[in-house]
Amino acid sequence: MRVSLLLSRFAVKAPGIHLRFSPAVLPETGANLRFEVRALLEETRAAGMWLAEGLSWWGRNPELSRALGDAGFIGMTWPKQYGGAERSQLERYVVTEELLAAGAPTAFHWFADRQIGPSILRYGTEEQKQRFLPPIARGELSFAVGMSEPDSGSDLASIRTRAERTDGGWRLNGSKIWTSYAHQAEYCVALVRTAPRSDDRHAGMSQVIIDLRNSHGITVRPIIDLPGRHDFNEVFFEDTFLPDDCLLGSPGDGWAQVTSELAYERSGPERFLTNFHLLCALIDVLGGSASAAADREVGRLVSRLWALRTASVSVAAMLEAGGTPNVESALVKDLGTNFQQELPEVVRRVAADEEICDRTLLDVLGQVVLASPSYTIQGGATEILRGIVARGLRLR
Repeated sequence: MRVSLLLSRFAVKAPGIHLRFSPAVLPETGANLRFEVRALLEETRAAGMWLAEGLSWWGRNPELSRALGDAGFIGMTWPKQYGGAERSQLERYVVTEELLAAGAPTAFHWFADRQIGPSILRYGTEEQKQRFLPPIARGELSFAVGMSEPDSGSDLASIRTRAERTDGGWRLNGSKIWTSYAHQAEYCVALVRTAPRSDDRHAGMSQVIIDLRNSHGITVRPIIDLPGRHDFNEVFFEDTFLPDDCLLGSPGDGWAQVTSELAYERSGPERFLTNFHLLCALIDVLGGSASAAADREVGRLVSRLWALRTASVSVAAMLEAGGTPNVESALVKDLGTNFQQELPEVVRRVAADEEICDRTLLDVLGQVVLASPSYTIQGGATEILRGIVARGLRLR
């Protein structure tokens, strides 16, 4: 309650500045949804469909995604005519939260459900909606996201991959990097240049839908991360032909499209619940025998987690109302990154002080320590996010 009051007062009232986290309450239907999701996860896990390996939304399990699709837990907010359930953003939030808390491997459908599907729904043609949205909602179609490029960092406006008009479509040349699961996904939505550079850095960009399985001139090279997993890739396009119907929206609308997508990408509970299993493991090991110092450390972590959740729910409510909370979502992502990178250090310190030798906890801690450096760049580098917030507050 106190956190909600604090956030309700967090508003910048200077003229022209719109930064506010209004209190939001999850719907009453959320309680039943939680039980439904938990029951499905328990059933599928008992059947051996998936293991709780701590990978969460980075774990890929097509069979589980199909089960979630059959239950109506993918594309929840979309119209029924496109395979959706016409639920609210806040109801979707409840389901997302439960999947993350359980560590369910959902990467097969995650990007398509979180941002690609909503973008197709908003900007796509009727043919694109009919073609892509129902199979995404059924958990049958996987997408990758092609934004970042080599030597561009998080400066999306500096992309060089270009699509040029040709007979019957477009010819694509360039490369993308950090493209999650491009080696396994069927499609990729990529931000590319469709017009020469101009004084307006954000002009001349468009989004295209690329068939990764059936297009020629595409090379996917793996990038192995510190834990030894192959999630990331570098993708090269060499005279890759794309048909006319590959264009998402109108030429030149790419920048507006990706910035609206990033509000979905940056504000969700995955930005602070990815390592929830580590916090749970620490609490389980400590039990009721922790020292006062350890209790204080855990209390600080839980209070920060709750504050982040409250802010994230507020952003979900803004999205439900049709808003584009780019600044608020950037702030949630930045604070979430900070929390997720501090969490393993706090756990390490508590484990050392309490002389904990529990092998399960230490193994989970080791995995999280290796993964945590990547949080700095996922969904936008910390410096970029703080620049967005600073401009929103007119500090730069």
